[in-house]
Amino acid sequence: MKTRLTELVGITYPIFQGGMAWVAEHRLAAAVSNAGGLGIIAAANAPSEVILNEIKECQKLTNNPFAVNIMLLSDNVDEVAQMVIDEGVKVVTTGAGNPGKYMQKWKDAGIVVIPVVASSALAIMMERAGADAVIAEGCEAGGHIGELTTMALIPQIVDSVKIPVIAAGGVADSRGVVAAFALGADAVQVGTRFLVAKECRAHANYKAKVIKAKDIETDVTGRASGHPVRSLRNKLTRQYKKFEKEGMSQEELNAMGVGALRLAVIEGDVVKGTVMAGQIAGLVKKEQTCNEIIQELFNGVPSVLEFSKVNGFSPVKL
Repeated sequence: MKTRLTELVGITYPIFQGGMAWVAEHRLAAAVSNAGGLGIIAAANAPSEVILNEIKECQKLTNNPFAVNIMLLSDNVDEVAQMVIDEGVKVVTTGAGNPGKYMQKWKDAGIVVIPVVASSALAIMMERAGADAVIAEGCEAGGHIGELTTMALIPQIVDSVKIPVIAAGGVADSRGVVAAFALGADAVQVGTRFLVAKECRAHANYKAKVIKAKDIETDVTGRASGHPVRSLRNKLTRQYKKFEKEGMSQEELNAMGVGALRLAVIEGDVVKGTVMAGQIAGLVKKEQTCNEIIQELFNGVPSVLEFSKVNGFSPVKL
């Protein structure tokens, strides 16, 4: 499948792996890139030396393009922004802020810059700042989310900008891929499905909880503070929502979340840890390799289109 996005970043399939903190490290990123998608290393709040090592290790495992997701609110963002230039990273995705400060030097270095956005206004701002594409993430996604659903968000952003749009949030099978393209996207970003990839370092308990999840098992905490996070419901989410409703201070609430994601991803505590996952978790039923996931997602597209045609709908042109 060739789209503006595959041509832009040099990948075979129009699919990005989500930049998930504590999850998206070099082995997962390299596996996705080797399978024809765009693997992403999540810099998050990691120390600079850790991020540097992740980049170098990924370069050993793949000759294909991969990206680094830079969280613009991290304390060492200036250093990481220069690091991706020095290490020859081809693609940067950004979140939690405006990358305008770094845009020109990234562009001068030949880096493709793709911010994550949750509104048309922000997408327009990023296009004017020089972004090559945007990742439009609907609130079905796991982790930090906006308010608009993918179904509502994607077509409005597509109509607002001329640069390619990557649809994120709620894509886990071929039907989701076709729907994203029908809404005008040039690619999809998938996070929850890759949580259970064999190459993903997430603890077996984390993967098992995702695989066992049903459609109503995610919950959103942090709405009162303006920083909503979607994860699978457990003891931590129930306590957080209870204390949030009772008016616990933001400092105390923040303290509850410190280290909670690592606790789940690395140590496997899915009771007191944060198990970030999207609403689509109910469709994720098995552990597979990244190559198997990507092949299944895109090999199933023709049958989805044929089903649409048989049932009286015009097939989507991909």
